[in-house]
Amino acid sequence: MGVLSYKRPIQALTLPDQVNQGLSVFAMAADHEYEFMGPVLGPMVVMMALPAVCYGLVYFCNAKGCFALGDMSLPGLPPQTRLISVEAFVAILGWLAFQSILHRVLPGQYVQGTLLPNGKRLTYKLNAKLNLAMTLIACATFSFYLQVLPLSWIYDNFLPLLTAASAITVLLVIGLYISSFSQSKMLASGGNTDSGVYNFFIGRELNPRIGTFDLKHFCELYPGLIGWLVIDLGMLQNQYEKHGSVSTSMALVCIFQFVYVLDAVWFETAILSTMDIVHDGFGFMLAFGDLVWVPFTYSLQARYLVDHPQALPNSALLAILCLKALGYCAFRGANSQKDTFRRDPTHPSVRNLQTLKTERGTRLITSGWWGVARHINYTGDWLMA
Repeated sequence: MGVLSYKRPIQALTLPDQVNQGLSVFAMAADHEYEFMGPVLGPMVVMMALPAVCYGLVYFCNAKGCFALGDMSLPGLPPQTRLISVEAFVAILGWLAFQSILHRVLPGQYVQGTLLPNGKRLTYKLNAKLNLAMTLIACATFSFYLQVLPLSWIYDNFLPLLTAASAITVLLVIGLYISSFSQSKMLASGGNTDSGVYNFFIGRELNPRIGTFDLKHFCELYPGLIGWLVIDLGMLQNQYEKHGSVSTSMALVCIFQFVYVLDAVWFETAILSTMDIVHDGFGFMLAFGDLVWVPFTYSLQARYLVDHPQALPNSALLAILCLKALGYCAFRGANSQKDTFRRDPTHPSVRNLQTLKTERGTRLITSGWWGVARHINYTGDWLMA
């Protein structure tokens, strides 16, 4: 893995017989390649740096202004800014409960995931589109129409909400780590090492579940991505309350990010073949990314525009729309091509693609979208951002 990893022998472990159905080959390799600069120091730095960046974005960019290289001034936090509140913890817990209930109650499509190391497949309930629709209906009804739960409250309580989400996520990860030592747990190959810190960071258990409720799949799409959109709507409403109108730039940000979230939930089946679901354990890295990093950093543009509305000339508007369209074509085209190939390499749309066999025996696509660039999907993602 280049400069961010090095190899170190992994100790042999003895698993209970009921777990040993081919799992030992997957979880215990002769040697293990650590990512993120090693088994202890790197993960610890990342686990401290990620929250620091989230808070730093608020410190360096808020209603008082934003950090600029020209004058090197630090705006700091506005007066009387709170870092923590009971209301914020109630809001985050309520949000998680709301999304969980919708996911359980609403109808959905039941799809089998990829083949696991023990020769079995897990069944996933997919209803993110309905979750998103019901969430938007609730926001339109209770926040914008009845105005009994104004989403503009999010802007005024952004830091307490960030603190609450971070604390709840850490508690979730601690619970996941402890429960992973129970018998019959399928462990991720990357998170079953002799370093407890690394395992906590990467995640020991591959697919933690409460009954049939898959925690990793749920957190990947539902509370974080949809929550990002709700935060955007809160910023939009706050801007309208402050300025009496919604700027073109704010409208574009909300629309573009809605398209991104809609794409994710619309192609929900594609997530079942991603590395996050198939290979990675569910630890701090994924949980913090899903529940904190995505909603609280991806909404930066909308939060900035609340106090700094930007007028866009028609020429700039046209250029932005063209760039967005180009980025989305690359992003969606590449991801759909990869997902189809992973699911069925003989599918007519991908069977003629050129591939390169890797040391692990898998195949990398080297033509089509993936012949343009090694990570053409990230290029499209970057263009849209």
